[in-house]
Amino acid sequence: MKPPQVPEQSGGDPPSRRGRPAEPICETAGAAHRTWLEPLRSRLTTSGLTLDDLALRSGYSKTRLSELLRGKGYYPGWQITYTVVRVLDIPALPVRRLWTAAAVEAEKHTDWITSRLQDVQLATGEEPPVAHLGLTQAMWRHYTAYAAAFLQSDKRAQQVVTETFDILWLTWDEATTSPDIARHAWQLLRKRVLARAEQRPGGRPDLRAAAFSTAAQAKLSGLAERLARIDRLARFFDMIACLPPDQMDVTVLRYLCGIRESAVPAIVGLSPAITHTLDHHARWALNGLYPDTDTRE
Repeated sequence: MKPPQVPEQSGGDPPSRRGRPAEPICETAGAAHRTWLEPLRSRLTTSGLTLDDLALRSGYSKTRLSELLRGKGYYPGWQITYTVVRVLDIPALPVRRLWTAAAVEAEKHTDWITSRLQDVQLATGEEPPVAHLGLTQAMWRHYTAYAAAFLQSDKRAQQVVTETFDILWLTWDEATTSPDIARHAWQLLRKRVLARAEQRPGGRPDLRAAAFSTAAQAKLSGLAERLARIDRLARFFDMIACLPPDQMDVTVLRYLCGIRESAVPAIVGLSPAITHTLDHHARWALNGLYPDTDTRE
C-alpha cells in the first residue's frame, strides 16, 4: 500500500506544503469514531497532499472535508468517507467496518447506516497482506480469550479483536517498520481492551468479575462456600491487576485464559526467557500476598 503520488514541481523539486496544518480532532468525536479517523488523518499527512489537493481529487468542498477530518458536527456519511479513503489509497473494507461501529456509537439508526452503505459499491478483491492474514489466524483465539477476561463478554471481546486487526491492516506500513510486528500488534490489542475494561480507583483494570467464572468455584455446591471462594478470588484477581503491565498480561494469559506456557511468548511478542522471568516474578509477588491461593484455579 503506497501513499498517493504528488506531482513534482517544475525543476524536479519536491512539492511544497500549502495551507495550514490540520486542526486537531474535536473532543466530541467518540472513541470508535477516532479508530478510523486517526489512521485516515495520519495517511493524509504522510501522503504529502494538502486539503486543497484532497478537495480537487475528491470533488468535495474544503469545508466539508475539514469537518470530516476533525470529526466535527454530524457523523459523516459513508460516501464522503469512502471517497477520501480511495483518494488516499487506504483499504476500504476495514474502514467500512470501523465506520459502521462508530455510526452505532453515534446512535445512528440501523436504517440510516444501511442506506449509507448501500450508496457505495466497494471494489472487489481487496485482501489484507498475507502476513497480516497469518497473524490474524494465529492470534485470533488468544486475543479473544485475553479480551474476554477483562470484558466478561464474548461478543465484546470479538468486537475489540476485530477492531484491532482492522486498525492493524490500516496501519500495516507502520507495523512493518516496528522492531517486532507481534509485539506491535499485542500492544495495540491490549490498549484497546483496557480502554474498554471496567476501571478501579487509580486507573487499573477491574478483574474481579472473573472470579465468578473460574472452574474451581463452579464445582462447589454450597452457597456459603462458593461466596467465600468468590470473595477470595476476587481479591486475588484484583491484585493481578496491580502487577506491572507485562507481568499482568502473562498471568492473565496463563492462568485466567489457560494458554500453555510455550505459546505465551509469541502472543505478547517477547522472548521465552523474558516471558518466563515475568511469570516467575508475578507468581512470587502474588504468592507473597495470597500464599494459600493456587494459580491453577
